[in-house]
This record gives sequence, C-alpha cells and structure tokens, in this order.
Amino acid sequence: MTMLHFLDPNPSGSPGVLLLHGLGADASSWTLQFPALVEAGFRPLAPDVPGFGASRYDGRGWSLKRVAAALAGLLDEAATGPVDVVGLSMGGVIAQQLALDKPQCVKKLALASTFAALRPESAAGWVYWLRRTLLVSFKGIPAQARFVAGRLFPRPEQEPLRRMLIEQITRADPRAYRAAMRALGLFDSRRRLAQIQAPTLVITGADDGTVSPSAQRALAQGIPGARQVVIAGAGHAVSVDHFEEFNAALLAFLAERSEVVGNTR
Repeated sequence: MTMLHFLDPNPSGSPGVLLLHGLGADASSWTLQFPALVEAGFRPLAPDVPGFGASRYDGRGWSLKRVAAALAGLLDEAATGPVDVVGLSMGGVIAQQLALDKPQCVKKLALASTFAALRPESAAGWVYWLRRTLLVSFKGIPAQARFVAGRLFPRPEQEPLRRMLIEQITRADPRAYRAAMRALGLFDSRRRLAQIQAPTLVITGADDGTVSPSAQRALAQGIPGARQVVIAGAGHAVSVDHFEEFNAALLAFLAERSEVVGNTR
C-alpha cells in the first residue's frame, strides 16, 4: 500500500493525469489546474512526493529513482493505467525519471520550468544556487523558504503567493529537501533524452530566472518529437502566475492525438 499522500479530485475521470510538484511545494500547488482538468473529463492525481507535504520521508535515502518507483506504485494501486505526466521544475525531473524507468506508465509528458541538467549559464545563476545551498545547509528550511518565495513571487501584489509557498516549503522534511537539492544538482538526462518516446511538450515562462528558457529549449531539442511553448511574462512558477495560459497550452496538448505530435519547435 502506498504511503504517499495525494489529491484525487475526480476519481471517476479518465484518462489520468499525474501532476508532480516542484521542490519544497506539495500537491496543493496544482489547485489552479484541477478545475480545468476536471471540466475536460480527466482524472488529476497530485501526490506529495516523499518528504514533502503530507508524505513522510522514511530516512532510508531520497533519490529520484526511488521517487519514480513510488509513483509507479501509486499508479498501480489507483488502477489508472498509463497516464499523462505533468511536472514542474523538480517535478519535471521526476517525470523524466519516470518516463525513462517506467515508460509503460507514461502516455504523454508535459515538462514545465525544468531541465535535463542544471547548469547555470551566468555567474548570477551560480550565485543563486550556491546561496540556496548555503541557506538550506546552515540557516535551515525557513530561511530557504523566504528566499525562494521572494525570488519566485517578487511583486507586492504576489504577497499571498509568497506566504503560500513559504508555508509549503517549511512543512518539508529538511533531510528530504537537502537530498532533493543534491539529486537535482547531480541529475543529467542529456544522453538519455533520445530514449523518451512519449509525446512531449516543454512549457516555459519567458521570464524564468531559475531555469533559463534556453536550457528548456535544449531539453525539448533532445527529446524526439518534442516542442516548446513559451508563455510571455511568466516566470518559473508559470502554472501559478500565468495559470490560464498554462492550462490552455496543457489542455491543447493533452487533447492532441499522439500520432500528430510532431517535431515543431
């Protein structure tokens, strides 16, 4: 029996859509996608990955492969059959791992604000990730939460979103959070992207300051038949700060017949 906590707002819907959250967030970060997916007849299934939200971390080692295996187990128990998988940031990395390790579970991939290898392209980018590493290692999760939330939602009118993200991050198990950061830093799927056979859409915020649009373009170029959609004015949290455009792009992609998804970027 799975130990993962998950949200399942339309259990009678079909097909299933597995929604994978970013680092420090949890299943509730997909709240703005649930209504659109349910209205379209899908079954959104949003788990908290181990150590985040209400899913306990067992302390036996956090890895992307273990998380992917746990998600495959969840899908098996939920009897969804193959699902469309949507992942944002860390969730997009986990989605790639799932598609590589358990391809029979994945129908389509929608990868948002994510990467094949986390390699900052500027000195400022390296400073950002170094600062995050130092904060989580020496100042703790609350300091990390405030820093990340301020970076993702910097505008005054985004204060409610900052508070929401801070609350989510501070609920994370510090051991899982640190291990996840290490796993993301070491992840490199570039040589394996050609093995991904699921039709793939990469969704990018044009103003993403965490994972550059060019790194996301390289991800799309490495997956056979994949394409990239860039949403103007959106940042790293594209599914939240421009959720209407994100939902429209996602639903259009999910509605496509697999055989007509072409290599048009």
